[in-house]
Amino acid sequence: MKRREYRNKRVASKRKKHLKIWSVVILGVVLLFSTYGVYLYKKAQSAMDGAFQETDRDVSSLRDDKVTPYKDNVSILFIGVDDSEVRSDSHSRSDALMLATLNNKEKTVKLVSIPRDSLVYIKEVGYQDKITHAHAFGGVPASINAVEATLGVPVDYYVKMNFNAFIDIVDALDGIQVNVPYERVELDENDKKTIHLMPGYQKLDGRHALALARTRKADNDVERGKRQQMILQAMMKKASSVSSISKYGEVIDAIGGNMATDLTFNDMKSLLAYLKDGMPEIETISLEGEDDMSTGIYYWKLDAESLKETSQKLRDHLQLENGEDPFTNSTKNLTDSANSTNE
Repeated sequence: MKRREYRNKRVASKRKKHLKIWSVVILGVVLLFSTYGVYLYKKAQSAMDGAFQETDRDVSSLRDDKVTPYKDNVSILFIGVDDSEVRSDSHSRSDALMLATLNNKEKTVKLVSIPRDSLVYIKEVGYQDKITHAHAFGGVPASINAVEATLGVPVDYYVKMNFNAFIDIVDALDGIQVNVPYERVELDENDKKTIHLMPGYQKLDGRHALALARTRKADNDVERGKRQQMILQAMMKKASSVSSISKYGEVIDAIGGNMATDLTFNDMKSLLAYLKDGMPEIETISLEGEDDMSTGIYYWKLDAESLKETSQKLRDHLQLENGEDPFTNSTKNLTDSANSTNE
């Protein structure tokens, strides 16, 4: 009897000792992640403060009042530019334009890719030209004006990112899984043919992902937009996964001096609500149109009816009231084609 009591006491003592050990381990892990969280928070705040660049306008001309991501439905224009050493130019063209509308209640996203050769009205020069040239004519404000005039939808915020940031972010996430539609030898970020893409679903690093996003020779601008939407979704999916938590520091470093936005740090934090339950529902939209060489210069001529349908879909998603026809400028006849900027 005494032997049994002694053995029970030993077992209880061991359990108590093991419980203490595991308690210390768990406490250590909690403290580690808490410290890491504080570190990331401060790091992200510093990076966003450095990236913050306001435009001259306080609110879109298509809005009555200013909106915020905390409580309102908002739109964000993503602008990709080539600011590499090879093409370094303060008046660079936009290489990618995507407008996202975010519904705060549903936590859903609609993502529209705007072909870079789309023929649109550019207010800064007073005539129609390729939308890619808007950034060269007047930077971010001109790109915003062109998108609003084309889609009839307010642009509430913008995020501009260059090629270096794109490459570094994908690499910081340890690559992304995408479906490559074909085999091609493509230009790298320095415009040298060093990228060999192979077909199939696979993991790509930053340089190969950028080459897939940029190429226009294998298909057309619309398909290019679809590839960019696919790549952006893959980046969001990877960033929202648990396995990427340890990579956040590197992602923040990648953003560093390679991004500009008028979203504040608090705005960005509020957008994390869209990732709280994993990937949000994202509907991708392409702008229909046709090739146009009638002036001797290639343009993507947007289909007016499809454009109106897309506009209405975005306005419904933002829960905007119908106003006056926003397509007055976008449906003007092409004028001053001699003054248009060649590709």
